Amino acid sequence: MKNTQVEELYRRLADRTPNPETELEYVNTYTLLVAVVLSAQATDASVNLASRELFKTVNTPEAMLELGEEKLRETIKTIGLFNTKAKNVILLSKVLVEQFDSQVPADRDLLMALPGVGRKTANVVMNSAFGAETFAVDTHIFRVSNRTGLAPGKNPLEVELKLDAVTPPPYRRDAHHLLILHGRYVCKARTPECWRCVVADTCRYKPKTPAPGSEEAAGAFKAKKKKKRKLG
Repeated sequence: MKNTQVEELYRRLADRTPNPETELEYVNTYTLLVAVVLSAQATDASVNLASRELFKTVNTPEAMLELGEEKLRETIKTIGLFNTKAKNVILLSKVLVEQFDSQVPADRDLLMALPGVGRKTANVVMNSAFGAETFAVDTHIFRVSNRTGLAPGKNPLEVELKLDAVTPPPYRRDAHHLLILHGRYVCKARTPECWRCVVADTCRYKPKTPAPGSEEAAGAFKAKKKKKRKLG
């Protein structure tokens, strides 16, 4: 994408969602960190269902340690990889108490040294809790960046570095949320909803998905059936 196209893409996404933010529910920086750790390979909605009541009383590292791994595991058992996640949350809580005076450090490298915290998780916390201009590349952002041509890359780190290089100042703080929401609700994995995409004309994805019920959609369906008959 040219610089003018990048600027226009972000402008349109920002106009559609003026104040984007994470859909994870949290009450403070510590619970945000825990929620992001729990969200690995899980949906935000599933994490919110499991953590909503938990965070009402367990919202400090000390409270989490008092709860203990067994009870935490029982609380989050509806989330994928809950055994490993429960273990990591207890371990990182212990580190925060012992090494950081129970405070979440505002430093990506220090965050990444915590159990269960990778680069993506650290970037989310740095952005959402501390306002850092970081780009946490999850599956949605990876897909949008490659499909649109905004920041194509073969792996999350490559995409992250390209996003950092091309994203203009007015949108750097919110870029992560703008892209993830676009990928979650419009530029979906299996069937991107191109007919209602505000950046469809600047996106390099081909062919564009037609609106359900349209003549284009009917034609595409017939062509697909014809191709299947030939293959069969």
